[in-house]
Amino acid sequence: MKRRKFFFLVPVAAVFLFSWIVMLLWNGIVTEITTFKAVTYWQAAGLLVLCKILFGFRGPGPRGGFGKRREFADRMRNLSADDREKLRSWCNRRKENFENREETVK
Repeated sequence: MKRRKFFFLVPVAAVFLFSWIVMLLWNGIVTEITTFKAVTYWQAAGLLVLCKILFGFRGPGPRGGFGKRREFADRMRNLSADDREKLRSWCNRRKENFENREETVK
């Protein structure tokens, strides 16, 4: 029973600790280089929650952010010669369209 209480307290303590770290970093760095005001502890906790909502709850791992690059590289390695040529021609067409657009914008 005591183990369950401990495992419940670890994530709660981590949230409080990370909120404190966000507050220290914000007040130490952001207020020095910008005109933003210092934040309170609860505002830092709100920033932490907002960032998790906007940028996601997944971390590195098989379904997280860093695994996707490896998955993409594996897919590219396993392409057939025909599919590789189709992808290459599609990329070249996109590049030409982008270069033409840059010329018209100037």
